[in-house]
Amino acid sequence: MGDKIEVLSTTTVEYTKDLYKIVDSLNRTLKRDDLMFGLALDENDENKAIFTIYRT
Repeated sequence: MGDKIEVLSTTTVEYTKDLYKIVDSLNRTLKRDDLMFGLALDENDENKAIFTIYRT
């Protein structure tokens, strides 16, 4: 298991209930380009989400 996941970018954005749809679409569309996208709620502010781009 020598595979590494590299974080390319992380940004904090305003959370909306449909934000996950964008992340899902990006993951489905760009997985062949070795890109992966993540979304997590900010632990300190429930109105913010952390969006991360990874290279797999």
